[in-house]
Amino acid sequence: MAAVRKPVLLGLRDTTVHGCPTGLGAWTASKLGGVPDALPAVAAPRPVCELCRQPLALVVQVYCPLEGSPFHRLLHVFACPRPGCASGRARSWKVFRSQCLQIREKETQDAQKQENGLTAEDWCEGADDWGSDSEEAPPPQVISDFGNDSSSAKDRDWTAQLQDLRLQDPVPGAAPAVPPGEGVALPPVVPQFLPYYICVVDEDDCRDFVSLDHAQSLLREYQQREGTDMEQLLSHSLSSDGDEKYEKTIIKSGDKMFYKFMKRIAACQEQILRYSWSGEPLFLTCPTSEVTELPACSHCGIRRIFEFQLMPALVSMLRSANLGLSVEFGTILIYTCEKSCWPQNHQTPVEEFCIIQEDPDELLFK
Repeated sequence: MAAVRKPVLLGLRDTTVHGCPTGLGAWTASKLGGVPDALPAVAAPRPVCELCRQPLALVVQVYCPLEGSPFHRLLHVFACPRPGCASGRARSWKVFRSQCLQIREKETQDAQKQENGLTAEDWCEGADDWGSDSEEAPPPQVISDFGNDSSSAKDRDWTAQLQDLRLQDPVPGAAPAVPPGEGVALPPVVPQFLPYYICVVDEDDCRDFVSLDHAQSLLREYQQREGTDMEQLLSHSLSSDGDEKYEKTIIKSGDKMFYKFMKRIAACQEQILRYSWSGEPLFLTCPTSEVTELPACSHCGIRRIFEFQLMPALVSMLRSANLGLSVEFGTILIYTCEKSCWPQNHQTPVEEFCIIQEDPDELLFK
């Protein structure tokens, strides 16, 4: 029996984030750029690049609570926008997961003052208590929306203002303190991309309106430049003759993988994010051993699973107001703890794992 395909949600760039939103309206919003918002009682991540030791820029913030869990859940992806660190791959990228129990808004202030004030409540019918790692619980299921959908995005009050970046407890990867005797050093300027909200659509809803003209045009251009026939390669791949010449061509160029990627995204070329909790990533190039040898969660030891990926269209949208910042990539694959573990009373973000796939042909996405 064929496995049931996991639903895929697509993130699209929406309206500009104005001002500095605070409170619930800030950290329940998915966005690209700007500064990271912090969940109540959890420090905002402030990572630095492992290569240049300078602050990383926020690429995306994704609000993605899981069905059956009483936790608010926020994922932040950071990258170093400095040209000298572009070749550092994973060393210049960081992913953090933050969680806090969902409680009534009027109780939040009092609960934050009490060490043991956070208790699991029935957020959904039959919700389990996910507040303790000592109890075994089945893996959560993704809810039907990781942030703002295309309709609710228009109804939100976009005049709310981005939360000011606060000085909080250090998190893994934070810049080291100034050594004694060296005076007071000014904090480094945190680079920022222009902030936009992210709205969400279901991939299946896009397929009814797909036009393949643009994708076919790009493929024709690619075939002319590379001297390959994509349709012929794909038809050969379905045969069982074991053509060694064809196999060598695929291994050398990765044309088949690239073609599948282009064909899949043709339904929505402007997608900047693909979300499919415990689903299958859309590979741009042939996956390496990184994918089959994912490190387990550093907190609970449970395996990591695919959650979402950043898409090539995002590259051109990551712009700064005056610093000339930029990042280059093909796709960024984000893997998180399958259990989505969160130690009781934990107050710092948990680092997760990402895989960077280079763009095999940057000209196609300019």
